[in-house]
Amino acid sequence: MARVKIAYLGGGSSRAAGTMASFMHHGEEFDGSEFVLIDLDQDRLDVVEKLTRNMARNQGLDITITTSTNQREALRDVDAVLSSFRPGGFTARALDERIPLKYGVIGQETQGPGGMMMALRSIQIIKSLCADLADVAPGARIFNYTNPVNIVSQAVSDYTDIPIVSFCEGPIVFPPVVAKAAGLDPDKLKANLVGINHNCWSNEATYDGQDAFPILRERYEALKDKPTDDVNGLRALHLAVAMESIPSDYFNYYYFRDEILRERQLAPKTRSEIIMDALPGYWEHYREQADSQAPQLEQDRSRGGIHELELAIDAISAYYNDTPIRQPFNITNTGGWLPGFEESTVVELWGTVDGKGFHPEAQKPLPHSVLGITQQLAEYQILTAKAGWEGNVADAVRAMTANPLVPSLPVAEALYAEMAHAQRAWLPERLLP
Repeated sequence: MARVKIAYLGGGSSRAAGTMASFMHHGEEFDGSEFVLIDLDQDRLDVVEKLTRNMARNQGLDITITTSTNQREALRDVDAVLSSFRPGGFTARALDERIPLKYGVIGQETQGPGGMMMALRSIQIIKSLCADLADVAPGARIFNYTNPVNIVSQAVSDYTDIPIVSFCEGPIVFPPVVAKAAGLDPDKLKANLVGINHNCWSNEATYDGQDAFPILRERYEALKDKPTDDVNGLRALHLAVAMESIPSDYFNYYYFRDEILRERQLAPKTRSEIIMDALPGYWEHYREQADSQAPQLEQDRSRGGIHELELAIDAISAYYNDTPIRQPFNITNTGGWLPGFEESTVVELWGTVDGKGFHPEAQKPLPHSVLGITQQLAEYQILTAKAGWEGNVADAVRAMTANPLVPSLPVAEALYAEMAHAQRAWLPERLLP
């Protein structure tokens, strides 16, 4: 088994306990390795470290666990960096979600103005990570889960030579949303989703070996006027039938924006505010299990679940152990694998991972019905990466204006000014109005 040194940037986050549980679940694949947990909160780092040590001991693993709040020193001589952090925490996310509503714009974690502001915050940390790696671990690779993963990867790919690949379960989990809404067997819906992270579509789709769309259309017509508790799923089904392409359900924000905007404006709390209410309970559970001789995380008491960041963990194992796997990932379109997108654009597609690297599969083009909006989001992605890495206020406003959720230049200017002011603690001076 590979003996590697892995830095986990975000090792004190609310998802860290589940992530380290995942690593220990794959323990034999990493036996003899060293994990360095990096975060700003030493108390939470201590909880995750203790929990992981107990899990490793119970499985008889030779795993070294250390923690640090000093990013540069913690990165020294690492082979890999797993990046999964939330700059500004849920406090900043609440601003991403709440402020746009005042302007008649949906506020969301990775989409629209909120997603752009998160990208600007994330890139500042990733930029410092890359500078440190160049000095103390020049051979390291970044396995990224920090959102928005596509924009983070775009920035690193455009401005450094450090290898980075980003991950998201979206291409795996989006088709079942449509199948379940249609009352169909999710295992029989086979859809190949590609595009931009959180904004991908199918370029092929079958149900039980047949063309999926006549079947989905029949089910939608039968269900569209019936009450449902799965409004999000029914919208995704409607969109799939209308465009003849299985969507990421994040596209509901673009194609049903008026309805969702009203729902968000009327909701008493945003998603981040709900999560903040739950955070103390998560950490109470982690501390209980860290003190247990046989720690066992519970699904409903853990942020995100008991197994987190599985795709990145699978990829790290496949690369360093040279055990090939097939999975989706986000990588530059260097070989023109996805038609309709520049070779420098970070795209999401399927491929294999082995000891030689990441090998994307050549893709059929997206349908014309969905290609345009995906290309627009790709251009927004490139503009945001530039603004975050080296840009100024004008660059940031251009990026915000390019996003389809933002209705006009005046709205973009006013919205960016307010959001940047509210988030000034996490942004560089060059991005402050």
